[in-house]
This record gives sequence, C-alpha cells and structure tokens, in this order.
Amino acid sequence: MAKYRNDLPVLHDSLFITDGGLETTLVFHEGMELPEFAAFPLMDNAKGRTLLAAYFRQYLAIAVQQGTGFILDSPTWRASAGWGKKLGYSDEALDKINRDSIQLLVELRDEYETEQSRVVISGCIGPRGDGYATGEKMTADEATAYHGTQIDTFSRTQADLVTAYTMNCTEEAIGITRAANAAQIPVVIGFTVETDGRLPSGQRLGDAINAVDDASRHAPAWYMINCAHPTHFKEVLSAGETWTDRIRAVRANASIKSHAELDEATELDAGNPEELGKQFRELRSLLGNLNVLGGCCGTDHQHIASIVKHCV
Repeated sequence: MAKYRNDLPVLHDSLFITDGGLETTLVFHEGMELPEFAAFPLMDNAKGRTLLAAYFRQYLAIAVQQGTGFILDSPTWRASAGWGKKLGYSDEALDKINRDSIQLLVELRDEYETEQSRVVISGCIGPRGDGYATGEKMTADEATAYHGTQIDTFSRTQADLVTAYTMNCTEEAIGITRAANAAQIPVVIGFTVETDGRLPSGQRLGDAINAVDDASRHAPAWYMINCAHPTHFKEVLSAGETWTDRIRAVRANASIKSHAELDEATELDAGNPEELGKQFRELRSLLGNLNVLGGCCGTDHQHIASIVKHCV
C-alpha cells in the first residue's frame, strides 16, 4: 500500500504525467450527457466505474511504457455540496462518492505502479461556482467551510494529496489551503487564466500565487496552471520572476480559444497534439521546477503521448 503524504515523489526531479480532459472526453468522444458537467455520478453504477477505469488505464499505460510517474485525479471536480445538491445528492451520498472514487484509483495504482512509474493519488476539488467566471466571491473563511467537508473526506482515504482545479480568485484558494492544513493533507492549487495570462478576476498570476503563499506561509505543495492553452500564459512566465519556481504542474487545454468561446462551442476543438507537445517542451525551459505535465479540456491520450514524446 503506497503512502506518500510525508514525502511526495513529485517534489523530486522525476517526471509525472496526468490524464487529459475527462469531461470533454466523455461528452465528445463517448457521447455522454453530463448534467452540470459532472463526471462523479458515473461512480454510482458498475458500468460507469468500468468506463472511468478504462479511461484512466489508457493514460497509465503511457506512463508505464515511458517510465514516468503518474498522478491519478479522482473524478470529483463537481462532487462538493453545492453541485451535489443541484444533482440530487445528499451529503452522505457525496461522502460515499468521494470515498469510492479514491478507492477506484487505489485499485488502479495497485494494478499499474512500478518502481519506475510511481503513482500518486489526488482528490480532485473544483470551484464552488463557475471556474471561468468569478461571479459571487466567497471569503476565505467561507471557502474553508464549504470545501472543508470534501477535503476531510479525502483525508480519511488513501489519497496522497488534494488538488484544487480551475481556481479563479485567491480567496477560494486560500480557504481551500486552510481546510487542507486543518485536515493534514497536502494541497495543490491550480489557477486558470484567460488569454491575457491573468485570472478571470483580472489579477496577475504571480500576484495570486504570492497572495496565497503569504496568507498560508507557503502551505501549498506546489501550484498548477490548468484549463488554458500554453499560448495564453507563456509570455507571463518569460519574465523569470521568483514566483514561477512555485509552479510544478501544467494541465493545458487543447484549444487556443478563450473560455467564453469554449463555453459556446458545440464541437470539440482538439487543437494540434504534436504542436502542444512542443509547447510543453518550451514551458519546461521556462519553468525550472515543471515536472507534472497533462491535459485539460479537449485533450486525450494522443495529446499526452505527444507531450511525453517531446519532454522525456
């Protein structure tokens, strides 16, 4: 039974990859309807769990073949109280979904992990609202209370850490960090940016990272940029400021389109997997600590294979 909480292997120099865009794969490749863009209801039945396991296996196979590590994220981006209520789930049902999701990943880890391909299990957390728009902001205290329940559930499983995806403001990120500290589980904060490299709130990415670090005594294990194309934030990273050392992960979109354009899209824009792989190689030259590489909206195993080809 692997337990890495006290010494996450990602914090060393080895390369880790992730999966691609789970929800966009299910919608556009599998033809599924995902109310509220939520994948966690698939954990409710054997067919859904089998589909999720098959999805992750194709990425785990790439990691084993290439000798990289792998971060397994639970399909629980929407499995928090507000979204669960919209989909008819009680608090007890959500707790079970979150626990069962980690157990599925534990079984996959036991099946695929090798000495060369270490597998880290992450409890996935999403924003309370729309990740693309700030909407009604929470205070840090409100975010701690809201996300604390899901984080506490993950802390009582075999999850090695929790990862907050598509954060668009610092208050929610600070609250999540505090909740993770209280639950004594490592946390990763993933910020999303618009085409100008700024958060949807308009804040500079570096200012957001510094704000969370200052408020939490540098508590996040590392930071991530997700749900944006490399062309949206490459220039922001080029200045070589010290905050970029805190970025260890990038999970990029396939498309160069803005969030607003993607929201309106009725067809998948898969971009250019080969080009995306080259762009990740360029990002690694800009970010000295970048060693977690993966996809977000519109990406699939072809994009991840290209990223590995250009970065290993």
